[in-house]
Amino acid sequence: MRTEQLEYIAAVTRLGSLRRAAEELRLSQPALSETVRNLERELGVDLLERKRSGATMSASGRELLPHIIGVLDAVDRLRSAAGEQHRISRMVRVGTVNAATVPLLIPALREFRRAHPLTQVEVVGAQQSDIQRALLEGGFDLGLVNHLEGDDMPAEFASTELLRGRPVVVMHPDCPLAAREAVGVQELAGVPLIGMRSGYVMHRYVHRLLGGSGPSFAYSTDGAEMGKLMVAEGLGVTVLPDFSVAGDPLERLGAITYRPLAGRTPQVLLVLRRRRAEAVPQAARDLHDVFVRTARLTAVPDSA
Repeated sequence: MRTEQLEYIAAVTRLGSLRRAAEELRLSQPALSETVRNLERELGVDLLERKRSGATMSASGRELLPHIIGVLDAVDRLRSAAGEQHRISRMVRVGTVNAATVPLLIPALREFRRAHPLTQVEVVGAQQSDIQRALLEGGFDLGLVNHLEGDDMPAEFASTELLRGRPVVVMHPDCPLAAREAVGVQELAGVPLIGMRSGYVMHRYVHRLLGGSGPSFAYSTDGAEMGKLMVAEGLGVTVLPDFSVAGDPLERLGAITYRPLAGRTPQVLLVLRRRRAEAVPQAARDLHDVFVRTARLTAVPDSA
């Protein structure tokens, strides 16, 4: 067994495709495929499930993944102790729902980069269900997801609450609702409402908020970032957790503003998740810690 075989299987798992892994590793796809198959024969286990849509870790592969990561981290530590300058640079993959991105993600990545200049961080925007599936399969190292207050945390992940926010109505500064200190749920009927597509937590949140009897969406979009851009263009208003808006570049520039919803409303939690495993790449653990530290500085003062 060679170290590069483990590097290759980790790359295929992370990228979800033999072709993409071969491109990143600068190998031919047949050579990579044969190397992976040789490792599978040596271990007596099918590590990958090969489909037309890509390659994912098999159930047996997921059981062995923590040990593979542990070996690779140990090799990196050995190289570091030996003073080797050409260490293999790791990649950390982060899946994030769009409502979590700018105000928290950017400062966290900036801090992480200072300590890990050789480590590439790949940020992938996705729906929560896709993020959690990729975490289980080894495609993502960390996942930033929203979680509704009162819902149970899934047992298959280690979950760390980063932020706790109140729902706010995001609007253009010229919107009549901007003159109010707080916006009642019934007042949303008087303006075009921009919602998240089905599958996003904020889609479910708004439907729960309206009790199934509120106005239908004038628009629906794929994530909070596009929703905020539509608000900035004056197309309507949207409902998001305050931590997704406060400090956003559009809010800082005055292109959007926000007001709290009136009354007692459930809160939205921003949660950092990773799979439960004995071995997690050191770079992923370090980025996890950076997110926790950054969240303490990012918390919206009146969100509690």
